[in-house]
Amino acid sequence: MAPQENEQDQTTPAIELINVSRRFLSPTGKSLTALRDFTMSVRRGEFVAVVGPTGCGKSTTLNLITGLATPSAGEVRVMGAPVKGIDPRIGFVFQTDALFPWRTVIDNVMAGPLFRGKPRPQAQAAARDWLARVGLARFEHHYPHQLSGGMRKRVALAQTFINGPEIFLMDEPFSALDVQTRVLMHEELLRLWSDAKASVVFVTHDLEEAIALADKVYVLTAGPATVKSVYTIDLPRPRIVADIRYQQSFIDYSRTIWADLKEEVETSYARAAA
Repeated sequence: MAPQENEQDQTTPAIELINVSRRFLSPTGKSLTALRDFTMSVRRGEFVAVVGPTGCGKSTTLNLITGLATPSAGEVRVMGAPVKGIDPRIGFVFQTDALFPWRTVIDNVMAGPLFRGKPRPQAQAAARDWLARVGLARFEHHYPHQLSGGMRKRVALAQTFINGPEIFLMDEPFSALDVQTRVLMHEELLRLWSDAKASVVFVTHDLEEAIALADKVYVLTAGPATVKSVYTIDLPRPRIVADIRYQQSFIDYSRTIWADLKEEVETSYARAAA
């Protein structure tokens, strides 16, 4: 019986949003709808990217998965169970650095394990291991302000991966980086994700970034957001992001998905200008 149950667990999606709507009140008291009849499924170990116009509700989607927000209608499930508050199996990487500026790099990375009750020597050893994995072993006693943007993002990745989450939610984590550093961070993220075998939902405005990283790309409509289309990215792994952009299949994906996304971007701009 146990093997059958385990097999069933593995076929259950890591994340499900089923006909979800999310409404909230604006500061003026007007009811606004961020998501409407939104359905998305993420398999175990799958890397999903979400793209859409500015302000269409992409970050709201992540908040619903974490339990920071609740749906007005529909259901959100994580590992087969309804979301009821913050789930320790979920790790979140933000657009802005979520590092403690008064703590050293190693103290930032070991904060999670300490909070979860791990003894300090074990937490410190794990933090050193993760800093080595992201190439920052020599910087453990530095403070965040002494690091470059790319190095701080590596600290943020180590800070998240050290907790062993089964799901990673990433909200435009590399948008502030220069192009060269961003490509390096893509390679770093794919390597760490491949080792962790976790599920990822990656929100981005950069369509090429989405295609280079993801197994599947969700295109959202202009707000209130719903799923307009879903594209399976059939590019071989492991991927070398610096090279894959020049492949004809990558260019074809970019052209096709952009034609779909462009309509929503134009609709969003037209509404903003009205």
